[in-house]
Amino acid sequence: MFFILLLVFVLIPVVELNVLIEVASSIGSWTTVGLVLFTAVVGVSLVRSQGLSTLMSVQQKLARGEAPGQEIVEGMMLAAAGVLLLIPGFVTDFIGLILLTPLTRAPIAAFLYKRMQLRVVANGGFKGGFSAGQNPFGQPGPFGGQNPDDQNGNTFDGDFERKDEQPRSHHIEQKQSDDDIIDVEPIDPKDDKK
Repeated sequence: MFFILLLVFVLIPVVELNVLIEVASSIGSWTTVGLVLFTAVVGVSLVRSQGLSTLMSVQQKLARGEAPGQEIVEGMMLAAAGVLLLIPGFVTDFIGLILLTPLTRAPIAAFLYKRMQLRVVANGGFKGGFSAGQNPFGQPGPFGGQNPDDQNGNTFDGDFERKDEQPRSHHIEQKQSDDDIIDVEPIDPKDDKK
């Protein structure tokens, strides 16, 4: 993970600056700035049109009752392409155009979708939520680390009784003052025995 962050925050800007300096020395600095702005504007408009077509494809698949997995991956790739096209530089623009073009985007999305499917199958399927017995803060849950799907665990059996009337602590008393303003005060639980 450290290597990826190093690549993103150090190596890519260094390469971008080097390419920008080389292009500016060849065609001029103002032409380079204009070209960078032009690629950003054209890229964002292309991302918008491609995003709409991908959204229509997702809706068609959902209407047929199919899972739009590859289209969702393509949508994420379009979002990444939009970010890459907005970053000033020619290297990120080139990568963004590769992700934006349907000819290259579809095979990459198919590869990524198959890889995600294989990873889910290898890990035993998708399990939402937290690991067994864990809450989001990493502390043991109410079942002491037991797997809730475990059939060999303890079973608690109990009875319940339905009461017709709620305790008075759940009721609210209304008092009306002279100015037609209604004050609402909860009843003290100590008065629940009334």
